[in-house]
Amino acid sequence: MLENYRNTSVDETSARYDGWRIVVVCFLVATFGWGLGFYGQSVYLAELHRLYGWPASLISTGTTFFYLFGAVLVVFVSEAVRAFGPRNCLLGGVVALAAAAVMIGQVSEPWQLYVADALMAFGWAGTSLGVITNMLGLWFDHKRGMAISLALNGASFGGVVGVPLLVAAIERFGFSGAMTSAAMAMLVLMIPIILIFVGQPPGRAAAMGSAAMAAPSASRIRAQALRDVAFLSVAVAFALVLFAQVGFIVHLIAYLDPLIGRTHATTAVALLTAMAMAGRVLFSTVIDRLNQRLASAISFTSQAVALLVIIHSRNEMVLIAACAVFGFSVGNLITLPSLIVQREFDPRSFGVLISLVTAINQITYAFGPGVIGLLRDASGSYALPFYGCIGLQLIAAVLIMVRGRSKLV
Repeated sequence: MLENYRNTSVDETSARYDGWRIVVVCFLVATFGWGLGFYGQSVYLAELHRLYGWPASLISTGTTFFYLFGAVLVVFVSEAVRAFGPRNCLLGGVVALAAAAVMIGQVSEPWQLYVADALMAFGWAGTSLGVITNMLGLWFDHKRGMAISLALNGASFGGVVGVPLLVAAIERFGFSGAMTSAAMAMLVLMIPIILIFVGQPPGRAAAMGSAAMAAPSASRIRAQALRDVAFLSVAVAFALVLFAQVGFIVHLIAYLDPLIGRTHATTAVALLTAMAMAGRVLFSTVIDRLNQRLASAISFTSQAVALLVIIHSRNEMVLIAACAVFGFSVGNLITLPSLIVQREFDPRSFGVLISLVTAINQITYAFGPGVIGLLRDASGSYALPFYGCIGLQLIAAVLIMVRGRSKLV
């Protein structure tokens, strides 16, 4: 039965294959998911602080709650996709994200922010990495790496384009009006696209149904995974790296501003994001043929080297170039875990395992910005926390090469 599942194939290389339409849908979903759910958090913090004078710690605690609650929900994404279908899961995620965006624009008390963040966590679970990788896993096998890489460029696009548009809308319509406009734009665009293009995975329904019946339960897969060396080496390595990566990026402007000025610091961040997109596109053409654990280790090490240069250099061009080198791997570190899971583990467990990896990563990196901020305040500079990030990246580069022999079914 497992072999029949693997061989139930279509021509994934054909431009006419319906799966590539799903890639476009996932790109758009990721654009809104990351634009409103991930990058938008920095905008909400600034606006709520400006409007109500709430402490940044109070607002950012709500953001941490959003990440942690979202991580709990992401664990069950694969079961939701199986139970309700990919179309309904996407529709639910889009509607929840839109409702949360409108609610954030209307908050006037701190407790309301936490309610909005809780609702946004449902939207995030239905529009971000877990649901996108699960969906593309239904349409792609041999070209899954390329499909996921291309779709997740929407995440970077959401940061590069979505956030400036949101800021411009706030200046024109006010915070409440801008959030309502963004939510309406997402609903008007995404609901018809999802209804028209997302249906049953072509040519795989029967095989998937049989495989799902033969597969062990999701709770059993998760329990086995948390005792499996091969799985844990992936989950822990990427959790450490994303803790360092997210924490560093959040603090990057604060670090560069005194050294090269706000304008050049913003340029460095924009270049980092653009390089993340470029790196993901370039890797997508070859990633399915690479040793993906080795590619991960090299990516971790390249970020560590770039960060070492950033700590020690005071030259404007060198700092910007080092940010570009760091950014080249940023997008691929989101894609690589799903590709390693696909290659090394039973395909019947793919959805459950990638949801579990995503949740572990999100729980871990939720604390990255806060821990780096605390270490910076305690030591008086960013050198100590950034050296800590380098240490985590090098540990992860070693850990990811510990493959072990998986006993997962």
